[in-house]
Amino acid sequence: MLRLGRLTLPDPAVMGILNVTPDSFSDGGQFDNPSIALRQASTMAEEGAAIIDIGGESTRPGADSVSTQQELDRVIPIIESVREVTDVPISIDTSKPTVMREAVAAGAAMINDVCALQAEGALQAAADLDVAVCLMHMQGQPRTMQEAPSYDDVAAEVTNFLKERIVSATAAGVDEEHIVVDPGFGFGKTHDHNVELLANLRQLQDCGRPVLVGVSRKSTLGELTQREVHERMPASVAAAVIAVMKGARIIRAHDVRATVDGLQVVRAVREASADR
Repeated sequence: MLRLGRLTLPDPAVMGILNVTPDSFSDGGQFDNPSIALRQASTMAEEGAAIIDIGGESTRPGADSVSTQQELDRVIPIIESVREVTDVPISIDTSKPTVMREAVAAGAAMINDVCALQAEGALQAAADLDVAVCLMHMQGQPRTMQEAPSYDDVAAEVTNFLKERIVSATAAGVDEEHIVVDPGFGFGKTHDHNVELLANLRQLQDCGRPVLVGVSRKSTLGELTQREVHERMPASVAAAVIAVMKGARIIRAHDVRATVDGLQVVRAVREASADR
């Protein structure tokens, strides 16, 4: 089992993605209706999601920012409704301290921040809230991150950044045992960077914290397979399996059932190997 403070998750665990936005890259506009979002959350819970990640602001390349109030209006009613129908823990996908605080008050048990708590007040909010937190690497900002990303050694640079953010978080009062790290596939990284990062994912073990990976339906998989976004489920599961074999503990996925099935195979092979 994977323990993150008060959270206890299977190992590996699947984090189901629930974007209640009109413009996310893969599912924008599909779940911004509250009743449909609630139905999707229930489905993901039934399919084996160990945690449900709810986001109210798109972070796709070129996405427009939204106000704090817009984001609150999108996510808080969904969090409250989901809490009523399932015991599966909820993660709030946000970089805004106010949204973090309101989401946890509404029932969220984890903060998933693509900016790694770099926004003003975010470190203090995470420390005060005392919940699990995911620190993600991103080069640049969502609106410009894909213009010209550059690295000498992507795996080493991502690892060093995440180590620094862990130090900053713990110095601010975040319990290290609550922290998960995410290399940020597709966030300020080219196709080649993403492939290199996945190939060298074990380097992130140097951070000393569990690794979360989100490669589901990403453009890199489209480039590799020449498939459109909604045709990338097999490639997404393959990437998830590779990530777990290389040390990832949590997989963030749109296709929960297929990903859970793929990781059950990984778990069985690990157990058989350990018995020998």
